Amino acid sequence: MLGVTILGNNSALPAFDRHPTSQLVTLEDQLFLVDCGEGTQVQLARYKIRWGRINHIFISHLHGDHYFGLPGFVHTMGLLNRENDLHLYAPAPLKEILDLQFLAAGSTLPFTLHFHPLEGEGELVRTEKCRISCFPTMHRVPCWGFLFEQVRPLRKVNIDKARIHNVPAVFFDRLKKGEDFINGSGTRIPNAVVTDPVPKPKSYAFCADTMYDETLAEKLTGVDMIYHETTYLKDLNERAAARFHSTTEQAALIAKAANTKRLLIGHFSSKYDKLDQFEQEARSFFPDTDLALEGVTYYI
Repeated sequence: MLGVTILGNNSALPAFDRHPTSQLVTLEDQLFLVDCGEGTQVQLARYKIRWGRINHIFISHLHGDHYFGLPGFVHTMGLLNRENDLHLYAPAPLKEILDLQFLAAGSTLPFTLHFHPLEGEGELVRTEKCRISCFPTMHRVPCWGFLFEQVRPLRKVNIDKARIHNVPAVFFDRLKKGEDFINGSGTRIPNAVVTDPVPKPKSYAFCADTMYDETLAEKLTGVDMIYHETTYLKDLNERAAARFHSTTEQAALIAKAANTKRLLIGHFSSKYDKLDQFEQEARSFFPDTDLALEGVTYYI
């Protein structure tokens, strides 16, 4: 299972009951927090999310609306006597910021906080069930997007067909990994003949803050669902470019070029009190677009 719950969908200023950026990605049995703007822990409580299950936090960049909620959230974990290790992936300067804040407050965490500086594109986390990697986006400061992918499950052995072709049970583990079987007479039994197909692994990309960048589409080709910022409506293309942000039209063009199945849009400017036009504009270029609404979980 892969889904994303929106905790905050606004840009720099909290407004109209919208909060700065934060998302919770559920991948199989694990929860991953992406960005931690002001109010994130309040939103987690509001939506009754068991945040003790969050063991990995990803911070895209060091603009305040993407991480100002983090020191309080980590401190609260300590107050609640968290024991599990916590892994934080973020631009390198964030470690010094957190160290200084905890030092000034005389805070000692009862758990180990592992800091992983984001220094280059590539894999960050890999388990038997998932893979998480990062990629750069084009913003005013170093900024990173994150790609969440299910690891392709092993193929399922069809016992009846395996018996028909005299495949011994000791070879089943190799069948699960996709190998063909060669019997005693030298005949090759194709893997697909004695195994059943497994579901295609699902994927989700969080594109963080970025100006229009066509290379994103190349990196994310075929991803099932993409979140792309749309700080402004399409009539403000020049303002978006000057501030290293994107518009509805630009996000939709990236989604179309990447051949994604679904587009989520967010990071709305506080100059807009209504969001209907964001959805309408984006859908005119890419119909499978949804607003990233707070409190809603979008499943893939």
